[in-house]
Parts: sequence; C-alpha cells; structure tokens
Amino acid sequence: MIDWRHWHNEPYLIGGLVFLGWLWAVMAGPWRARLAPGTPFPLGHAIRFYLGLLIFYVAVGSPLDQIGERYLFSAHMFQHQLLVYPAAMLFLLGLPAWMADAVLASQAWLRGPWRLLTKPVGAMITYSVVIGVWHAPWLYDLALQNKFVHVLEHLMFFGAAVVYWWPILSPSKLLPRSSHGAQMLYLLAVQIAMTPVFAYVTFSTDILYPTYEFAPRLFPDFDPAEDQLLAGVMMKIGGMATSIATFTWVFFHWYLVTGDRRQKPAAAAARS
Repeated sequence: MIDWRHWHNEPYLIGGLVFLGWLWAVMAGPWRARLAPGTPFPLGHAIRFYLGLLIFYVAVGSPLDQIGERYLFSAHMFQHQLLVYPAAMLFLLGLPAWMADAVLASQAWLRGPWRLLTKPVGAMITYSVVIGVWHAPWLYDLALQNKFVHVLEHLMFFGAAVVYWWPILSPSKLLPRSSHGAQMLYLLAVQIAMTPVFAYVTFSTDILYPTYEFAPRLFPDFDPAEDQLLAGVMMKIGGMATSIATFTWVFFHWYLVTGDRRQKPAAAAARS
C-alpha cells in the first residue's frame, strides 16, 4: 500500500534542486553587482523560481510519484502536467533577463543549438516528439519498471517543456520571445501536433501499459480502462486549458501593443 509519509530524498534529486537554488541565489546575490550593476534584488523572480523548484519536487518527490509509478496512469499523467506546465513556466519566469543572458553569453557553444530548438518550429517538433515517443507502450512501461529510465523520462519532459515555453516566456534578450502573432499560431500548432498522442491514449480499446493493467486497485470501482481514459482526457484538457489561457494572455498583450501604436500617431497629429 501507499506510504503517505514517504518523500524521495535521493541525493541526485535533492542535490540537483539545491544546486539550482544555490546557483540562482549566488547569481542574484554576490554576482549581481558584476552581472547587472545597480539592479535591485529580483524578489518577484525569486518567488517564481523557487516555487517552480518546489512544484518540481512535489511532482517527482512526493507520494504522488509512488501512486503514479505503481497504481494509477492518471496520477502519472498529473505528475507530467505539473512538470510541463507550472514547474517549467515558473522556472522561466523566475529568470531575470540579465541572468539568462549571462549564461547564454558565457556559453557560446550553447546559443546556436538553443536558438534552433527554441524557435517556434523547432520547439513544436522537440516537444511533440519527446512527449509522443515517451508514450510508446514499451518505453513508457520500461520507465515504470526501471528507476533510471523513469528519472530520464521526467528530466526529458521538463527539458522539452522549457523548450516549449521559451518562444512565449523567454527571459532572454539574446534569444527573445517570438512575436505575438507567431506565439498565437505556435500555440495552435502545438495543440494540433499533440492530438495524435491524445487520441492514441484516450481512444485505445486496449490497456496500453501492463503495469497499470495488473496494478492493485486503489479504488475497486475504478478499472484500468477508466484510469487510461481519465489520463487521456487530463492530457488533452490540461493542454487545451493552458493553451487557451496563454493564447488569451498573448492576444491581450498584442492588442495593447497595437493599440499603443495607433494612439501615438493620433496623439502626434492632435498636437500638431
């Protein structure tokens, strides 16, 4: 049965998160005077960044991981949604522009590949391929049976999510966000690209992953077919809801920008 008191404390998990938190703190603290002289401490960015790390840990380090690994496909899907949406988004929103650009400027070898990956077409292909391939039955079930593969799966999901959100939430001036129009088209394109994966999971007449087919039932009346259907619906509804909310946010900002551009010539004409 589930041990609700068990939280993962493996060195690679805790150590990795502590290292990221330490690196952010060092760059925003002692190194800030050199990287961005005169810039105040980015408190808002700090809150978002560390909240993103906390959500990442809740997704993969809490008892939710045990439920998703041994019992419920829908719980595993919820893990992935935490990694792909709030954790990755807050990670990017927690990086000040000067911090992101300091890393990109110091790593010239990284800028070219990262530029290709984070352009809308590259980001869409990267995200949809990573998510799609990992849902292949043999690979997904291997991740449930092998701890190393499972860790790799979650890291790749998070990495693909950072790539996915970069055209919309990029904190960098060296590799900035796409235009508002491109962002809106990109969000629609990703949803279309992800539809086959959603349809495959949701409408399959077979139980795709043996681990969940033969897993002990936490809820006697909730069978593997219903669990798989719920996981597929969560994938699509979660993706669509997030995309619609983001699309609305982008459209609103585009409207404000174009409105300002119209008002400036009108105001200049009125003054003349």
